[in-house]
Amino acid sequence: MELRNIDNIQNVINKVYKGSIADEIGIKEGDILLSINGQKIEDIIEYKFLTCDEYLEVEIENKNKEIYIYEIEKDYDEDIGIEFLNPIIDSAKSCRNKCMFCFIDQLPSGMRESLYFKDDDSRLSFLQGNFITLTNMSEKDIQKMIQYRISPVNISVHTTDPELRVKMLKNKNAGNVYDTMKRLAQAGIEMNCQIVLCPGINDNEYLDKTISDLAHLYPYVRSVAIVPVGLTKFREGLEYLQEFNKEMSLELIDKTFDIQNKFLKDLNTRFVFLSDEFYVMADRKRPNYEEYEGFIQLENGVGLMTKFEEEVNKYIKNMYIRLRKPRKVSVVTGKSAYTFIDQICKNIMNNIEGLEINVYKVRNNYFGESITVSGLITGSDIIQSLQNEDLGDALLIPKSMLKADEDVFLDDVTIKDIEEKLKISIIPCDVEGKQFVKKLITKEKGEI
Repeated sequence: MELRNIDNIQNVINKVYKGSIADEIGIKEGDILLSINGQKIEDIIEYKFLTCDEYLEVEIENKNKEIYIYEIEKDYDEDIGIEFLNPIIDSAKSCRNKCMFCFIDQLPSGMRESLYFKDDDSRLSFLQGNFITLTNMSEKDIQKMIQYRISPVNISVHTTDPELRVKMLKNKNAGNVYDTMKRLAQAGIEMNCQIVLCPGINDNEYLDKTISDLAHLYPYVRSVAIVPVGLTKFREGLEYLQEFNKEMSLELIDKTFDIQNKFLKDLNTRFVFLSDEFYVMADRKRPNYEEYEGFIQLENGVGLMTKFEEEVNKYIKNMYIRLRKPRKVSVVTGKSAYTFIDQICKNIMNNIEGLEINVYKVRNNYFGESITVSGLITGSDIIQSLQNEDLGDALLIPKSMLKADEDVFLDDVTIKDIEEKLKISIIPCDVEGKQFVKKLITKEKGEI
């Protein structure tokens, strides 16, 4: 048995699943993974790739600094059942771009430190669906993506015009994104792409070229989402950008409809999709459920409203419930989704006797009224908007308002803070129709 000091403890095991292979052989929380089959583990991608094998020699250092090698025989691709204190094992790679539209650069000072960190890490793209620019990657990073087949990945393209992309991202290395994407496509890596559209910058002929270039990489580029630039009131010292308006949105919707029809004929997919915000701004009917082709770009708000509406309608279809006791609840949402959510709740009340739902539109004073999506509403704005309202038995909020896996809003206000201020129980809810209806009618003890 070898004893040695470990300086880098990025790969500390934080969780061992009960009944898993790791649990059965005696691996414990707090142990450190040193290597698999003699290879040191630098990040989560290597770990997942190496643990696919049917035979493993797993080198572990325990809390007493004793080192053991465990021999494991298992099914191919079977997980051994551990998680790490640092989910990606390595440090997350930060973004060195200074994008003209970067939302983080538009945050006010005084927010929690983690909100100011810009990640641009292919591993987080693969594991969590984050979008990356490919601009901050070394040749070694790209080779690792290809070697370990990190697929699919989400890529923030914005434009394939080299000169314009350098200008938009303010990074001299930003212009070679299309060449890198061609390499990934040749290696069989699948990609979903994002275009943050800035009026007068990367639209019109630049947008046409970008869509055409990306379509040439189909089927490895599986889809393209177009989202409007988001502008807060904290843009002092930043480059002027124009907001989207109704007229611009109508024009883009019509243009995209024609492009989709062409791709549907040529590629058997619509390929390019617009985020819901454009249809709200244009006051235009959203595409049907089937037209979103499986909702591959939900992270960009593409089809989120249509999917939610379908889930609610499917769940309440042929449903009629009479509550034993009348129940009054409230729902908060942003300006852009207010009319939609209000109509959804009216449909639900038609099927559930004794249920009263009040929907409140919260104005975004924190970031500015031009920010209308629910996910950027802060706790302080909720308190300010609802402090004099009769909210009933509970207040439902979208989980997208909260930091992942925490009860904290963007402004560091907690759920508990709001509950104390408004004297109401807060119920976070995923944007999923069945869960939404159940949380509207179910009390804490599960009574209806």
